[in-house]
Amino acid sequence: MQSSAPRNQAERRALMDWVRILAYIAGTVDQELLLHNACLAAESWIRKAHINGGLQLSDTERATLGEIGHRLGRKALEEVVPAARPDTILGWLRRRVARKCDGSKWRL
Repeated sequence: MQSSAPRNQAERRALMDWVRILAYIAGTVDQELLLHNACLAAESWIRKAHINGGLQLSDTERATLGEIGHRLGRKALEEVVPAARPDTILGWLRRRVARKCDGSKWRL
């Protein structure tokens, strides 16, 4: 009987390790799916706002897509957002950050 106790304890630890690994993988996939959904929702919202005319995005809309695109990554952007190329979307964020951090507030 005493020899089976450590075995059961080892089995429980192994099972808990698998549970943790599966939870981590599920969480990672879940985060990626949430980013995809956020990107699609933002694009849908922007397209609905511009349904009558061409796709002229405001600075706020570009900022929203740029921030989501940065978190999503270039490869996922290619799959998810057909409205603009990934380089364009990531460029919007780069230009926004460059304007924000250009140091003009502290110049004389």
